[in-house]
Amino acid sequence: MNDRLLAGMREATRLTTAGRLQEATATIQRTLGGAHAPEAGSADTRDAPIEGDFRVVGPGRLPPPREADTPRRGRYEIPFHFRAWSRPQPRPYERPAFWSRPITPQRTPDLVPDGARFLSGSYTNQAGTRPYKVYIPSCYRDQALPLVVMLHGCTQNPDDFAAGTRMNQFAETHSCLVVYPTQTSAANMSKCWNWFKEGDQQRDRGEPAIIAGITRQIAATYKVDVRRIYVAGLSAGGAMAAIMAKTYPDLYAAAGIHSGPDHSAAHDLPSAFAAMQGVGVASAKQRDRGADPCARTIPTIIFHGDRDFTVRPSNGDQVAEQWDTTQSRARPHTQAGSKPRVTVQQGQVPSGHAYTRVSYRVADGEPMLEYWLIHGAGHAWSGGSPNGTYTDPQGPDATQEMLRFFHEHPQQA
Repeated sequence: MNDRLLAGMREATRLTTAGRLQEATATIQRTLGGAHAPEAGSADTRDAPIEGDFRVVGPGRLPPPREADTPRRGRYEIPFHFRAWSRPQPRPYERPAFWSRPITPQRTPDLVPDGARFLSGSYTNQAGTRPYKVYIPSCYRDQALPLVVMLHGCTQNPDDFAAGTRMNQFAETHSCLVVYPTQTSAANMSKCWNWFKEGDQQRDRGEPAIIAGITRQIAATYKVDVRRIYVAGLSAGGAMAAIMAKTYPDLYAAAGIHSGPDHSAAHDLPSAFAAMQGVGVASAKQRDRGADPCARTIPTIIFHGDRDFTVRPSNGDQVAEQWDTTQSRARPHTQAGSKPRVTVQQGQVPSGHAYTRVSYRVADGEPMLEYWLIHGAGHAWSGGSPNGTYTDPQGPDATQEMLRFFHEHPQQA
């Protein structure tokens, strides 16, 4: 860590300790962006989000990182099965005109087809209160259906997230319930899930307790197949999905993590920004915070764009590495001397992004981890609809692939 970055982080820590979180946010953003830390109180950060401005990624290429912004690789050792592929080197091209311009959805979509319902609710426990929306597909007749818990990114809400991911549309064809817990501006001014706070990284505490409570409330209110409850999220929601997978492996059968940091990559606001930029790695103690060391690791599917400048793609590597590390501790049941089988597949969306898909299979051949690296994609839901924010229609369809992966992984007895 160079002197400029160290000075900026020191100033951000001082502001955080003093309770001046907005100024600390601005300091970290400027420091990681290459500017010197401002004097205390010099920046107006009333609307500064943790993860940047949300936008639809339209046609065209994203700008390459500057040399100084290239993710710092080699800070941790990538497991052997993820060394089979490498990211392409950035090519020089001009910054597209839309890059700095906020883009709003094209239209407000119809989120509720005939016979379906999209209902509002609220849940309260000792950790707090959060609203939510639940989607009931038109096929629901009190039969037990799978449940998908969808955690939105910063500044988003259930309607926006449902529109961008098209999860409600897929719930119709896949016959499943979907619940969208809602982060409030009172809990985080940018409506980000507080994945970087120690009190929100542990089982039965903070936001994980609330999300788990919402999940159980839906399962008690409707007929839910308790062996098929899944959790997925984008960005801050992806990080929180990783936390839920780690702390509640008895509740969720599988997880989908899109463009999110590892479940314990950070422990406060400064380390959150550092982790998002690929600077530093959480200690082993931090990685295991809030988790049962004897608990199993649930199947996980990961999506990340290799042009993601908000949450650097090295975070996707770290999520996969942490999954493997935890899985290895719970692998005594496999045959002695057996090694996991890894397959690497290259693909291309017609008129869209290329991708690399790494599948990790245990001894019985079942794919327990999939890692999709989307080449040329930024910080956006892959294959999403422009009717919602923070989407990239040119990528492989993350919603479809997540539901396919979830269907393959019911809860183990």
